Amino acid sequence: MTAGRVGIVLVSHSAAVASAVAELALGLAGGGDRAPILPAGGTPDGGLGTSAELIASAAKAVDTGAGVAILVDLGSAVLTVKALLAEADELPPDTRLVDAPFVEGAVAALVTASGGGDLDAVTSAATEAYTYRKR
Repeated sequence: MTAGRVGIVLVSHSAAVASAVAELALGLAGGGDRAPILPAGGTPDGGLGTSAELIASAAKAVDTGAGVAILVDLGSAVLTVKALLAEADELPPDTRLVDAPFVEGAVAALVTASGGGDLDAVTSAATEAYTYRKR
């Protein structure tokens, strides 16, 4: 993990989905020194859902001082992250909930962060993934 790069947290209701998307993003981002990315999926007991504790822990683990981008899969994950953002000390400074497609946004965010993009650039790249056409 390189200091000074934006960290990325992938929040899914499923630990397996969050881990698989992180693995895919890492594979597609290429070799070399990549920005930190961690999954925060499911509940601490392995069930489906979201966990404020897992999200906060992952965000702190990927924080290198350049900000943290959090991407989520479904609506209630948004609510969990928003609740954490409302609490002063739950997430690292400059943590941002990014409105982006989960898979494509994760890849775009990781590639941009690994290339040294700042939090605004990472957010923009992930958000722009909404425009990717599949036809």
